[in-house]
Amino acid sequence: MTVAIAGRAPATFEIKSANLPLVALLLKSADLGTLAEELQERFGEMPEFFDHDPLVIDLAPLGAADVDFERLLKLLSAYRLVPVAAKGGTEAQMREALKAGLAAAPEAALIPTLSQGEREEEPMQALPPVVIQQPAFALVVDKPLRSGQQVYARGRDLVVMSMVNPGAEVIADGHIHVYAPLRGKAIAGARGDTGARILTLCLEPELVSIAGVYRTSENPLPESLRGKPAQVRLIDDKLVMEPLNP
Repeated sequence: MTVAIAGRAPATFEIKSANLPLVALLLKSADLGTLAEELQERFGEMPEFFDHDPLVIDLAPLGAADVDFERLLKLLSAYRLVPVAAKGGTEAQMREALKAGLAAAPEAALIPTLSQGEREEEPMQALPPVVIQQPAFALVVDKPLRSGQQVYARGRDLVVMSMVNPGAEVIADGHIHVYAPLRGKAIAGARGDTGARILTLCLEPELVSIAGVYRTSENPLPESLRGKPAQVRLIDDKLVMEPLNP
């Protein structure tokens, strides 16, 4: 016999499914001392790169190595990351992750990163995102950027109307437009957007990077591009520089 039980919806809460944009850390070594050094090298000068972003730790590249989760979480928190989950670990690793307060997230699918095969440009140690949100509007900077200054357009494009001097740094999760000489560092697609581009009216950078692939001034630009209007983009995992008006 079927029995119908009378009920009512709670007045104080509802439970619904939700999607949460995350960043992912692919942990390749249990050597947390080396990890601390590399995080400092990559993000030490960009204290606002992360803004308390929820993070999933992917343990799959690690093998069966033991992880000091308490120390790892403290290290990541220092960079304004909020570790919330782990995936891909061994049974023992996941057990320790749960003890440390992380949730198990085996269903978290990562966006494919750039291939690690041969390439002309060197890969930066970037943290690839699980979800890339398209920029809704651009951050516009009207004043020249001097050496030591940094601008980061989180989740959007960056438009710079004046010169980016040597020693200055412009970063965007989307595209970077510089309507003046670009002589400092420009990092577009900072969170893995391989479709991002760098466009400038005068290409003379110290460094350009898109989605972790970068080129420095140690590799001189062709004379056909130096000081000319140009764009930088990724094609087949390689940086391509070309005139804006070929």
